Amino acid sequence: MTGLVVDTDEHRLIRESVAKIAEKFGPEYYLERSRSGGNVDELWTELGESGLLGVHLPEEYGGGGAGLSELVIVLEELAAHGMPLLIGVISPAICGCIIAEHGSPEMKSEWLPGLASGTRRMAFALTEPDAGSNSHKVTTTSRRSGEGWKISGGKYFISAVDEAEALLVVTRDASIEQAQGAKRNPLSLFVVPKNTPGLVFQPLETALVNPDRQFTVFFDDVEVGPEALIGEQGKGLRQVFAGLNPERILASSLSNGIGRYAIAKATAYAKDRKVWDVAIGSHQGVSHPLAEAHIAVQTARLATQRSAELHDSGQDAAEAANMAKFVAADASLKALDHAIQVHGGNGLSKEYGLAELWFITRMLRTAPVSREMVLNYVAQTTLGLPASY
Repeated sequence: MTGLVVDTDEHRLIRESVAKIAEKFGPEYYLERSRSGGNVDELWTELGESGLLGVHLPEEYGGGGAGLSELVIVLEELAAHGMPLLIGVISPAICGCIIAEHGSPEMKSEWLPGLASGTRRMAFALTEPDAGSNSHKVTTTSRRSGEGWKISGGKYFISAVDEAEALLVVTRDASIEQAQGAKRNPLSLFVVPKNTPGLVFQPLETALVNPDRQFTVFFDDVEVGPEALIGEQGKGLRQVFAGLNPERILASSLSNGIGRYAIAKATAYAKDRKVWDVAIGSHQGVSHPLAEAHIAVQTARLATQRSAELHDSGQDAAEAANMAKFVAADASLKALDHAIQVHGGNGLSKEYGLAELWFITRMLRTAPVSREMVLNYVAQTTLGLPASY
């Protein structure tokens, strides 16, 4: 299927490598594991052994030395084969990017090779019940305790904690806040092993059909040493955004892959399904919405590619990342909805593997940043309109 994104030879080889692995497992594998509460460790292991999970991480720490543009291809192609992996956005991307940019040499040596190979996984703990993704309102606190810190508070809607070995935790640094009387909450980031005493997590029931489940996490005076701190104490806001722009770009790649998957399934069905001796795809009521969905998804792919290119070249990618996330989430949801409609009653059957993707596709319209917050950002930052909050 043609489109607006034309791969270089290198990118084509990455896409073909991912597709080969994805076809080996298939969407049935992903859905069966999602329904049963299982995981996709076999798929994850093969991706890691093939060097695809860490394609964007530095070579000296076991990565491929490329950029987000290459990881976009990996995650999009998986989703285009019916396997949108949230953990792929979280562990090697958000956590990997933050540690690669701001971690100490010791932290990089300890964590990046495992994150790149997939042998180690890390969850990202930012969101809270009352703060959402507003990092300025984080209430989980870190306080100086001897040479280290004590962390107390709670996090909400944290993905894949059960799969992770550690959490990258965003805290409000109460020690700096008291000492300096900071106007905005100073943030400090820590890598906290999941088995640290005082750290407790419990499943958060959702309607998502996905192998990467959601959790509530509690920190009860969790003690960490100085080696757990990422970068400079109290400078965490800049460090957080080293992960948030990649998060938005790669969430877009998941949406784009889902959109491609839905359109491909619907197109094949519309060609084969006949009513009154003609294929239903010959009717404009079916074909026009599919064509419109294809245009929207391809446009979103182009926006995602551009945002990744800006990030990889060291330019400010915030505006592009937000816009790509906005258009990709909307395009994929419309594509999936029409694909379900094209299938009629079969669209709601487990056999066709479409309806259950609706939950994660709809979630990507809200997370990792809601469309309303994207509109706020563009209105205020790009257009210069007065702040609304």
